Amino acid sequence: MNKTMVVISDSTGETANQVLDAVKVHFDIKNVRIKKFSKIIRREQIDEILNEINGEILIFSTIVDRDLLNYLIEKTEMNESIYLVDVLSYPILVSSKFFKQQPKFDIGLNRKVDQEYIEKMEALEFAVKYDDCKDKFGILKADIILIGVSRTSKTPLSLNLAFKNYKVCNIPILPEVQVPSELFKVDKKKIIGLIIDSDKLNNIRENRMAKIGLQLGYSDDSRIEKELDYAKEIMNKIGCKIINVTDKTIDETSNEIISYIDNNSKI
Repeated sequence: MNKTMVVISDSTGETANQVLDAVKVHFDIKNVRIKKFSKIIRREQIDEILNEINGEILIFSTIVDRDLLNYLIEKTEMNESIYLVDVLSYPILVSSKFFKQQPKFDIGLNRKVDQEYIEKMEALEFAVKYDDCKDKFGILKADIILIGVSRTSKTPLSLNLAFKNYKVCNIPILPEVQVPSELFKVDKKKIIGLIIDSDKLNNIRENRMAKIGLQLGYSDDSRIEKELDYAKEIMNKIGCKIINVTDKTIDETSNEIISYIDNNSKI
C-alpha cells in the first residue's frame, strides 16, 4: 500500500494533526505513512512536499493564507492521486454567517478563490441549513430533495452529495406530521425517496436507543411498519424515484442518486 497521510500548515499544524488522528481511528490502517509539515509559507515548499512523496496522498491542511491555500487546491485538483481535506475553511464560513462578520482572511473579497471550491462550501452550508426540514423553503431551492423515515441515512447522504456540489435538503416522513406542500410544487425528478427493510431499520433503531436513549416505541415493529407504509404512500403520491438503502453504502446510494439526477437533467 503506497499511501501517505500528510499534515500541511502555515502554523504549528496541531489542529490538522488532531483531525488526522481523529479520522485515522475509524479505519483499519496498516503500512500508511504519516508526514507532518508546519510553518509552510511559500509555494516552493508545497512543491517540494508534493514532489517528495510518492503514491497516493491524503492532505489535512490548516493553511489560512488564501493565496497559498488556493495554490494547494490547484495542485491537488491537477493530480487525481492527491486528496485534500481543508480543515478550516468550512467551519470559518459557517462561523462567519453566525457572527455576521467577515473572517480576517476575507474569503472571496480580497483574492479570487476557485469557483468550484466556493460552490462546494455553499453546498455544504446549504445541507446544514436545510437538514431535517429546518426550513421548508429549502425544498424550492434544492438541487436534490431526500425524503424518508428516520435512520435512512438522509443527513450523511446530504453531506456526501454536498461534497459533490449538489445543494440538498432532506425531509423526515412521519405519519403524525403533514409533509410540506412545497414537495408537490417542485419537479418530482428532484425528489428521492429513501426506504429500508423493516428488520434492518429495527436493528438500527434499537442500537440508537441503546446508545442515547429514545422514546419507547421508536423501534417497535408495528411502529416501523406504520412509518414505512406511510412513507411509501407519500412517495407514490409524489411519483418520485425510490431507492432501497438497506444493503447500500453511503457512496453507493449517492452515486445512484447522482446518476438518476444527471440523466433526468438531460431530458
